[in-house]
Amino acid sequence: MYLIDTNIFLEVMLKRRRSRECKELLGLLRDGEIEGIVTDFTIHSIIVVLDRFKRLEALRKFLLSLRAYKGLYVYSTGLGCEVRAIDLAKETGLDIDDAIQYSAALAVNAEAIVSFDKDFDNLKIPRKEPREILRNI
Repeated sequence: MYLIDTNIFLEVMLKRRRSRECKELLGLLRDGEIEGIVTDFTIHSIIVVLDRFKRLEALRKFLLSLRAYKGLYVYSTGLGCEVRAIDLAKETGLDIDDAIQYSAALAVNAEAIVSFDKDFDNLKIPRKEPREILRNI
């Protein structure tokens, strides 16, 4: 099981340079060919970003699409996970939003954190980019 970081979704929604590989990975999650989690923290972060860009219809589409994913589960971080994230931020030097993601990845014993964010490098749970996962499918 993979933890899917916020930037993987935003890459597609904001039509950035690596959106194709992210879309392909998300398709595997949608079809249940691989399994992953997305934190409720990620979902709320995407809500804030898309609101800032006045992309409310894209936001509606994103939120409704989450129901169709057979292999993607929403993980509620909760206060315990967020308190643990503070300790992880102190230990690792991660900022708090990355530490929340890392705390969730540890809680579910994720195989990897799927992200373009190199701040996740050199942690107990490895970071992988979408293309690395796609190569192994």
